[in-house]
Amino acid sequence: MVEKSDQNTGFWPSIYDPFRTFGSRLAEWLSPAAEASSGERAYEIAMELPGVAEEDIELIVDEAVVTIRGEKKTQDEKKGDTWYFSERQYGAFRRSFRLPDDAVGAEATARMKDGVLHVTVPRRAVQAPENARKIVIQKG
Repeated sequence: MVEKSDQNTGFWPSIYDPFRTFGSRLAEWLSPAAEASSGERAYEIAMELPGVAEEDIELIVDEAVVTIRGEKKTQDEKKGDTWYFSERQYGAFRRSFRLPDDAVGAEATARMKDGVLHVTVPRRAVQAPENARKIVIQKG
């Protein structure tokens, strides 16, 4: 006999488990490709946005999070054309990136080149604590 407490132990996954995260996985799959890197002076985020007009992109920095959202709009429908297939994606997108503690989000800049959005977020210079001092090591 199976006790009621044993029925919900998670031994057999629920039939709905694959669907619980389907929406977020689909959104990630349809989101524009991006890459992030860091250098001595700044963090860089590059996001592929071919076919997206600059006026259709919104870039927001709020509480150490960079959010890029926008929309790739469909082109006018061509009357009389027969379509065999289309792999182009249209619609709204949104991506967010958490910034490290030393990022200066208020000074972020962005530029678009060849269908790629480049976001630059400067880094604060690392400073030694005010009461830090160098100690000379004496011989012998």
